[in-house]
Amino acid sequence: MDKLRRVLNGHEDEERGLTAQVLDTSSLSFGTRVKWFAICFVSGIVCSILGSALLWIPGAGIKLFAVFYTIGNIAALASTCFLMGPLKQLKKMFEPTRLIATIVMLLCLVCTLCSVFWWQKKGLALLFCILQFLAMTWYSISFIPFARDAVIKCFSSCLN
Repeated sequence: MDKLRRVLNGHEDEERGLTAQVLDTSSLSFGTRVKWFAICFVSGIVCSILGSALLWIPGAGIKLFAVFYTIGNIAALASTCFLMGPLKQLKKMFEPTRLIATIVMLLCLVCTLCSVFWWQKKGLALLFCILQFLAMTWYSISFIPFARDAVIKCFSSCLN
């Protein structure tokens, strides 16, 4: 809207570079980012719940569960791209504090699907789904300051 006002008033910035102009036209507004974050995140939760409900279907239930649960986790992970942008998301994912959780999470996503479709091991698929959940949880709480320390303290006090 501001750019339209500048053009109509005759105050267009011609000294701005082409890259800056392209980034301005392709970026989403904050409201749009939040809306798509919510849509993507809720879709991920719905897919995960749907996958859990489909687990009890005889025969193909485990395959449907693994696919929907994995799609749900990918959608939930992709939802944060709308808030911070895909490049910043990738940079944050592979920071040293999150590197192990990210690698375990991505490996579990792939291994879940491999164990269902190629290896035909239902128990292994369930194990990878559980590991997916744990890795995604650990990855998610890494964005909250001191949350991982609090979780470690809580579990260590429970075990002692």
